[in-house]
Amino acid sequence: MALGLKCFRLIHPAFCSYFASLTRPVSEITMKTVSGRQHDHRQYVVFPVVPIRHFATKKAKAKGKGHSQTRVNINIALVEDIINLEEVDEEMKSVMEALKENFNKTLNIRTSPGSLDHITVVTADGKLALNQIGQISMKSPQLILVNMASFPECTAAAIKAIRESGMNLNPEVEGTLIRVPIPKVTREHREMLVKLAKQNTNKAKDSLRRVRTDAINKLKKSKDKTSEDTVRLIEKQISQMADDTVAELDRYLVVKTKELLG
Repeated sequence: MALGLKCFRLIHPAFCSYFASLTRPVSEITMKTVSGRQHDHRQYVVFPVVPIRHFATKKAKAKGKGHSQTRVNINIALVEDIINLEEVDEEMKSVMEALKENFNKTLNIRTSPGSLDHITVVTADGKLALNQIGQISMKSPQLILVNMASFPECTAAAIKAIRESGMNLNPEVEGTLIRVPIPKVTREHREMLVKLAKQNTNKAKDSLRRVRTDAINKLKKSKDKTSEDTVRLIEKQISQMADDTVAELDRYLVVKTKELLG
């Protein structure tokens, strides 16, 4: 028994060191120099270690969700020989400006003569804006007049276009004079305008997708003279520009919706 206790005391420090090494992370493991020499060579002992894998907790995973990916910021001048990103950016901005103009002219609580200007009329000569074929004026706060005397043959088409404009208008005709009563501002009218705003925003997004697709198709044509990594990076930049514009369209729709609903 005494001999057993004596042996345990001798091995106890080494056993504790070995056990501790099993619980340390891999990054903390080092080789330990053993004192003493054997054949004039210093000896190194590496204690066996069990690698520890650190798993992400549910809380950490939840925290990581929703984080935006790294943004790309390419110097436009450096890739202008491949694709003109400035031109792509201008095309995307023009989609945004067109929607703003559409909202300002056609989506107002109070219908004004200007809101009828760009109603598209299908004629024998093609599609024309209403203000190109008719003289629009405000008769009273409750009535707008459209004089079709210059193009009487387009009167029926103009009435159809006004009625189908989505502005809740019911025109009446007297010869070549179209009378457009302005609807009262009701909750239904406001909701109808919001619905129209959403439709116009979706159309703007369709236009934006076409700009993005055209730009990427143009980029792919340069694959023979451009590295795949560069093409991939530029494609990510184009997609990022489109995503930013979509976000701006959505923000503008939210603002307009609040304005229309009051």
